[in-house]
Amino acid sequence: MGYRPIFHIKMFLRILSIVFPIFIIVMIGFVYGRKRQPDMAAANTLNITVFLPALFFSALAGKTFNLADNIPIALGSTGVVLGSGLLTWGFARLAGIDPKTLVPPSMFNNVGNMGLPLMLLTFGEQALGAAVVLMLVVTVLQFSLGIWLLSGRFNASMLWREPLLLAAGAGIFVSLSGLTMWPPLMVAVKLLGDISIGLMIFSLGVRLATAHLSAWRIGMVGACVTPLTGMLVAWVLGLAMPLTPTEQAMLFVFGALPPAVSCFIFAERYKQEPEKVASIVIIGNVAALFFIPLALALRL
Repeated sequence: MGYRPIFHIKMFLRILSIVFPIFIIVMIGFVYGRKRQPDMAAANTLNITVFLPALFFSALAGKTFNLADNIPIALGSTGVVLGSGLLTWGFARLAGIDPKTLVPPSMFNNVGNMGLPLMLLTFGEQALGAAVVLMLVVTVLQFSLGIWLLSGRFNASMLWREPLLLAAGAGIFVSLSGLTMWPPLMVAVKLLGDISIGLMIFSLGVRLATAHLSAWRIGMVGACVTPLTGMLVAWVLGLAMPLTPTEQAMLFVFGALPPAVSCFIFAERYKQEPEKVASIVIIGNVAALFFIPLALALRL
């Protein structure tokens, strides 16, 4: 199959090493938020319009992959995102939870700073192209369908005005064209991009400082609903689609990933109960210490 099962203590420690820094920064943001109560709106706007686009460009411009070879996994991941969203929408309506709060975190998962290193560790360097495609699928859907879910309006032309998607497109163009960027310029772009993840996680901690008890309850619900719906849909699609065994396993692990930190940024941007979404994100990433090893044990 091209890879070997590695579900053991080393895998758990690797997942812990990915998740642990997130919680350290969250706690720093939490403590700072309690003491200073800063307004993070301007910082979050800078992050989504400058720092995150720089991160995407620097990540994609230096990668080489064939998009055509990864169409099946792209279609499969699209199905996982949409299918988990539909299941969660029905659950939210039955549970009396605002679907706009619960559905986006269940659809858009942490394929960036958790999924990419996890895929490479599990499936090897040959999985890099597919992992990048997974990240692109989530990004495009979050900036299109995600915006529509939160705001109730969407125009396709909005995609071309989103700096993150423009940066991703530019990065793919550079990669596929074989162009070589001037190294000092790439260093500058990477320095900007390196700001994004830490700032996003810090902002999450600041928001959690104002969260109420009810937010923690919905956080527990979201932490379970997100991976369970994702794995269920991935399992069904793995049976129904012409995927290789490795692609089926990757899709299943993709479905088990916790909510993306960017879900909180979007909730803040569109004023959709950001304190509850922050709780779903942070508890969901804690729960990944259970659900990711479970997914690996079931699928590898």
